Order: sequence, then structure tokens, then C-alpha cells
Amino acid sequence: MPSTAQEVYNEIIQSLSPKEQFRLATLIMNKLGQQKLPVIDQRDYWTEQDQADVVNFSLQYAASIFSEEEAV
Repeated sequence: MPSTAQEVYNEIIQSLSPKEQFRLATLIMNKLGQQKLPVIDQRDYWTEQDQADVVNFSLQYAASIFSEEEAV
């Protein structure tokens, strides 16, 4: 069983259609919105994991844009 969010994404979520991924994200965000726990980390610095997450997202986004441009 996956133990981190990245492992869950890689092993389960990535295989879902974009529509189902969006639906799952909506369910998660709605559930978090109902909780009274502070879920936003308000540090004023970025950890190595934060930086890695931004880089990974940026690369995935860039890959999706360039693959669309090549198809045009």
C-alpha cells in the first residue's frame, strides 16, 4: 500500500482519467473545507520538499503544454 501522496498519485491516481482526477480533487478539497483543523502551513520559507513539488508540477505542466503544441 502506498505510504505517501506521491506514491498514491503514481500508483493509483495517475491512471484515472482527467475528469476522474478532477472529481477526486474536488472531493478532497470539499472534505478539507469542512474540517476545523488548520491545514495551511504558514511558514515563511520553503522546504526542500516544497521546492521539489514546485519543480515537479512545473515540469509536468510544461510537458503537457509542449505536447499539445506539437499536436497542433
